[in-house]
Amino acid sequence: MNRLFRWLALGLVLICLGQLCACGTSSWRKGGVPGTKPYTVRGKTYYPLKSAHGFVEEGIASWYGPGFHGKTTASGERFNQYAITAAHKILPLDTKVRVTNLSNGRSLIVRINDRGPFVEDRVIDLSKACAQRLGVIGAGTARVRIQSLSGIPEIKDDGDVLGDYYVQVGAFGIKDNAQGLIRTLTAAGYAGRLIYGNNNLWNVQVGPWPDTAKAKLMLAVLKRIYPHAFVVGGGKD
Repeated sequence: MNRLFRWLALGLVLICLGQLCACGTSSWRKGGVPGTKPYTVRGKTYYPLKSAHGFVEEGIASWYGPGFHGKTTASGERFNQYAITAAHKILPLDTKVRVTNLSNGRSLIVRINDRGPFVEDRVIDLSKACAQRLGVIGAGTARVRIQSLSGIPEIKDDGDVLGDYYVQVGAFGIKDNAQGLIRTLTAAGYAGRLIYGNNNLWNVQVGPWPDTAKAKLMLAVLKRIYPHAFVVGGGKD
């Protein structure tokens, strides 16, 4: 009888150890890693940020595509190499970031839905579609800047806002370039307008806000991405 109890006790210990090991090495590719919980890959533990507010990073971007197309991401979604998504080691899942290729100036707003890349000198793994739009496909890697859009208030253009204060984020001599920035802002969920001003340029402005205090609050956030942004009001440009 004592031998039976010893075997039962040993079995319980082994089961517990097995469960502990499984918790420490849950598969990030199978959605086993919640958005902000620590996880372990190849013996290294990563601690995702609780918030992406103010996050800025520069480093090497790589891309992944055909070999992972259709597989489950850390967010639980199916990886689609043609979607505008990316993998990052510590940003909260579903964070939106602006990725700028520092070699050619191209930028794109990307949603983080996966974990990686697990290579020391790389900071983000872009989907194939992102890599194509940013000009990374040919070389395979590129130096980029990553800027989180977390903390930027979402502006809804519902026709009921009477304010006339805006934050100007860009001015262009070519209208198509200004419209491109408008599309970028719209994709990120922010209302913008295009005004041809006294400066003989196409001015891209975000807003409106009912007073300068609210406009300046947004200005402080947008300056992280558009350093030359400033507040305009009363129909000025």
